[in-house]
Amino acid sequence: VYQSKMDFFCKLGYGKKDICKVLENLGQEALEDDVLKELIRMGSKPQALENQAQPSQLKLVARGSCSTTPGLKWLEEDESDSSDSLRPIVIDGSNVAMSHGNKEVFSCWGIQLAVDWFRERGHTYIKVFVPLWRKEPPRQDSPIADQHILEELEKQSVLVYTPSRKVKGKRVVCYDDRYIVKVAYERDGVIVSNDHYRDLQNENPEWKWFIEQRLLMYSFVSNRFMPPDDPLGRHGPTLSNFLSKKPVLPEKKWQPCPYGKKCTYGSKCKFYHPERQHEAQLSVADELRAKTKDLLALGKGERCHYAA
Repeated sequence: VYQSKMDFFCKLGYGKKDICKVLENLGQEALEDDVLKELIRMGSKPQALENQAQPSQLKLVARGSCSTTPGLKWLEEDESDSSDSLRPIVIDGSNVAMSHGNKEVFSCWGIQLAVDWFRERGHTYIKVFVPLWRKEPPRQDSPIADQHILEELEKQSVLVYTPSRKVKGKRVVCYDDRYIVKVAYERDGVIVSNDHYRDLQNENPEWKWFIEQRLLMYSFVSNRFMPPDDPLGRHGPTLSNFLSKKPVLPEKKWQPCPYGKKCTYGSKCKFYHPERQHEAQLSVADELRAKTKDLLALGKGERCHYAA
């Protein structure tokens, strides 16, 4: 029992001397809660907390040296990752390539255009999913243009091949759309495709909401990748907010009143009146009430004067 308690409190980080003192005072059969309370009362702290309380010693570095300790470097990398405000991008490679090739040719150049567009915006996490059989030489029924681009993107760890194999001469292809939606959902990113994935929406209600809210459609205009400025419609977020983890709300701009000086809403008017900047904005009815009050007050004052 004594050894088990020693091991338990040593794992918590307390020193053996402090544990021995407490067990001698309370006895070996003391409850763990009582031992812990006594350790805290004595002022004993786990070693991890003591190390945090001690000020870190500064190390002298030779002039011109910019090396940092591994721990500090790891922290800096972690901070840079957390400061990234842009969402991960998951591209449906087959959909983009066929769209650029007018649904006749699998154009790898279209994938490169999409990747470059997101890179220029500053996105660091970009993944493109393409079936593995696209590595095979092109055939007449499935032509491929600029196939070397797939190899280059694979070397850059941007392109990912979904599994496929041949069984008795027939190609068995895994459903690449499931990979695309699953990775984008787990990474809380954006799906780049003109496909609506209706079959996957029916499978999972969470995926249904995600696809509806995070699907970014696009167009190719003269070899230019162009997503819409309003991905979720006229009343939805802008493209920059759609691709950001923390959207920036636009500043409220006052719209001038269409009635101008003829407006009778006064302070209740929701529009901007430049002529009322330094005036109390009252409606016509409120102004009339204020005037009648003043007149009544004057009338009462005159009556009191005559009565005196």
